[in-house]
Amino acid sequence: MTKKSRLVVVGVGLVGRRHVDAIGAVRSTVLAGIVDPAEDAAAYAETSGAPHFADLDAMFEAIRPDGVILATPTLLHVEQGLACVARRCPTLVEKPIAISTSDAERLVTAAEANDTPLLTGHHRRHNPLIRKAFETIGAGALGAIRSVHSQCWFYKPNPYFEQAPWRMKTGAGPISVNLVHDIDLVRHLCGDVVSVQAQAAPSARGYENEDVASALLRFEHGAIGTVTVSDSIAAPWSWEHTSQEFPVYPPTRQSCLLIGGSQASLSVPDLTLWSHGETPDWWSPMSATTLIRDASDPLVNQIAQFAAVIRGEAEPLVSGREGLNTLRVIEAIQEAARTGALVHVAS
Repeated sequence: MTKKSRLVVVGVGLVGRRHVDAIGAVRSTVLAGIVDPAEDAAAYAETSGAPHFADLDAMFEAIRPDGVILATPTLLHVEQGLACVARRCPTLVEKPIAISTSDAERLVTAAEANDTPLLTGHHRRHNPLIRKAFETIGAGALGAIRSVHSQCWFYKPNPYFEQAPWRMKTGAGPISVNLVHDIDLVRHLCGDVVSVQAQAAPSARGYENEDVASALLRFEHGAIGTVTVSDSIAAPWSWEHTSQEFPVYPPTRQSCLLIGGSQASLSVPDLTLWSHGETPDWWSPMSATTLIRDASDPLVNQIAQFAAVIRGEAEPLVSGREGLNTLRVIEAIQEAARTGALVHVAS
C-alpha cells in the first residue's frame, strides 16, 4: 500500500478550500495541516480535522509535511515559497507564481539549486480534455500549427470587487488574474511565445486596472496567435463558462480556444476536429469529429500528480520554471500594452 503524502494547505480562501477538498478525494494524500491567520481559519481547520497554524514557521516547528500548497495572495508566494524550499519541502504554488518575473526567478532558482520540487498551480493542464488536445496536436492531426485564438470574456459583478478592494488596484486586472491561465494553455498546446504586441483599455468602472485587453503573439515555430480578455463583458466565451470544470459557472456549450493547422483545426473545450479530408481545399466539404476523452476533476488530478512527484514517481506537469515562463509572456503583454511597442519575450 502506498504511503499517504501528508500535505499542508496555506491560505484557505476559495482556492485553498478547493485544494482541501481535492486532497480528501485522493487516496494517496491526507490533509496534515492548515496555515492561515484569518479568524475563521481555525474553525475551518477544526471541521476539516486538521491542525491549524497561524504561520509557516509555527507549522514547520510542529510537523514535517511531505508537501505544501501555497494558495495565498500572489504577493506572498515568493517569501513563503523560499521558506518551504529552504526546508527542502516540495511546494505547489498557485498561479501566478509571483508578482514579477524577477521574483519568480529567485524562487525557481532556489528550488532548482536545492533540488526541491516546485510546481505551479496551472491546473487546467491536468484536465483530461486538455490532455486529449495535447496528444492530438502532438500526433500531427492538425498538421503544422499556423494560428491560435483564445477568448476570455465574462462579467464580474461589482460585489466581487467590493469584497476584496485589492482587485480594483493596478496589477490585479484580468491580464494577470485571468489571462495567465489562457496563456499557459496556449503555450502548452502551441509552443513558446517569442514576441507580443498588445492594447489595453482602462476600467470602465473607474478602477485602477484594465478591464479589457488583446494581444498578438508570435510563436517560436512561426505561428501567429491572438488572445483577448475582459472581466466587464457579458458573454459566453470563457474557459469558466465553456469547460464545465467548476459547477458555480453556468455552462454555455460554446468554445473559447481555436487552434488552426495546415491539415485541420481544433476547437476547445468541445474538442471538435474540423478537416476537409485527405487534401485541404476550401471548395470541398468539411467534416467535424468530436474527440472522445475522459472526464475528471483537474484539481484532484493535480493533487494526485503532486503526490507522485513527492514520491519520486513523476516529473511535474507544470514546474516552477514553466510557471515562470508563462509569467514572462504576461509581463511582456503588460509592457506592450503600456508602451505600444513590440516586446520580445525573455527566454
